[in-house]
Amino acid sequence: MSTPIRLLLADDQALVRGALSALLSMESDLEIVAEVGSGDAVVAAVKEHRPDVALLDVEMPGLDGIAATELVRAAAPDTRVLIVTTFGRPGYLRRALQAGASGFVVKDTPASQLADAVRRVHAGLRVVDPGLAADTLVAGDSPLSPRETEVLQAARDGARVTVIAGRVHLSEGTVRNHLSSAIGKTGAANRAEAVRAAEANGWL
Repeated sequence: MSTPIRLLLADDQALVRGALSALLSMESDLEIVAEVGSGDAVVAAVKEHRPDVALLDVEMPGLDGIAATELVRAAAPDTRVLIVTTFGRPGYLRRALQAGASGFVVKDTPASQLADAVRRVHAGLRVVDPGLAADTLVAGDSPLSPRETEVLQAARDGARVTVIAGRVHLSEGTVRNHLSSAIGKTGAANRAEAVRAAEANGWL
């Protein structure tokens, strides 16, 4: 009998993590070797357990799944990454693939299809949710510059320009310019709308 494919699961919701673990453990050729509840714990667990495939959620405390993907690929090139997330946003897919993920599926994927996605990623193939792939092509790249993205991220909690300027180490005038540009590019009426639009597209 061939050696099982070793899996690491990373999701901040214990119920979801438990359900994924239970479903995938029913497959005779898959073995869960580690489970973690935050992005910060992913790389250490990968180094310790050397999984063949790491299944990462996108939105986790500490590091998000996309940032963790990049670190996993650098620390353990033999470990492939499959993003499994509730948030099927076009920008997330594009950024995940750019970070080195081999696959991207949404959590409501049937268990048999998820197990098959794991096998295909392990075999060196790329697996992407087809509906999301189409949406991503339509959506295109983020129109925001790196600085505009950084400023919008700092503005997520509705902070004043003075506070945002301190967070991103820019002058208040420069922050206002970046916010104005981001509002224009997202077609928003104000910065709160610009933040929501950028989040909805997965650009932040």
